Amino acid sequence: MNYIYLLINIAVLFFPLVLSFDKKVHFFSKWRFVLPAILITGLVFLVWDLLFVKLNVWSFNPDYLIGLSFFGLPLEEILFFLTVPYACIFIYECLNAYFPSNYLQKYSLALSHLILGISIAVLFFGFNRWYTLINFGFLFLVLVYVEYVNKLRFMYKFYRAYLVSLIPFYIVNGFLTAIPVVIYNSKEILGFKVGTIPFEDHFYLMSLLLMNIYLYEFFKSKTAKKA
Repeated sequence: MNYIYLLINIAVLFFPLVLSFDKKVHFFSKWRFVLPAILITGLVFLVWDLLFVKLNVWSFNPDYLIGLSFFGLPLEEILFFLTVPYACIFIYECLNAYFPSNYLQKYSLALSHLILGISIAVLFFGFNRWYTLINFGFLFLVLVYVEYVNKLRFMYKFYRAYLVSLIPFYIVNGFLTAIPVVIYNSKEILGFKVGTIPFEDHFYLMSLLLMNIYLYEFFKSKTAKKA
């Protein structure tokens, strides 16, 4: 029973890792861009995670952990920021390789406007809840930078990958919140849930995926310029 969270991490990573050698996607050849993107983003989110533990925004059920922790965070939670981004970037690259035509291209700016509007509205009503405040505040800042300051154009590809990533998200996060492995402080979230998954988690995934993919594209572009 205490291996549950660890097994979830292994399951998330298993198929993307095995399929990384697919000839069309050739994902293993892009690891030199994937790994620094994951490590930089992971560091940011680990600090965020540690802060939330200190603020009692969420906690972890010891019944489903192996008992190893670093800086107050379970090993499994640290691995989460490696396995989930790897799987999501893999989904992103698979979609780009197998489905180059992307009808979201003409709507991506409108989607960004919509998400920024949602973020402002949620911040207005939920500014007194830590998870809501930091989650939507961070997403707002990252999205503004990526969409309006950054010159790399990939948001239409990002949104498609995000929508597809919601499928495993509902399975994995649904499991983590239903058992529960992760326990949320009801005073620090809006209280609206999809099943057992807090509304904020959907945008937490968006922030995590957006920062990873931005850095991934950034490192790829740097290499392309040198070439």
